[in-house]
Amino acid sequence: MSSIFFILTLITMAAVVAVLITGIVLMSKGGEANKKYSNRLMQARVMLQGLAIGFFILAMMTNGQ
Repeated sequence: MSSIFFILTLITMAAVVAVLITGIVLMSKGGEANKKYSNRLMQARVMLQGLAIGFFILAMMTNGQ
């Protein structure tokens, strides 16, 4: 069971990196897209980081059993 949570942790970590890179690229370009999507991307990144931490905790909890 812990391997499932570990895989979900890796997937969410990859999604965090993808959202972070997207935000950095948009910030560097500036303009209307940056104003429109920067806040949403930050909210998505924070949510995904929370999910990754939650999956990591679940993986550690089920690893000992």
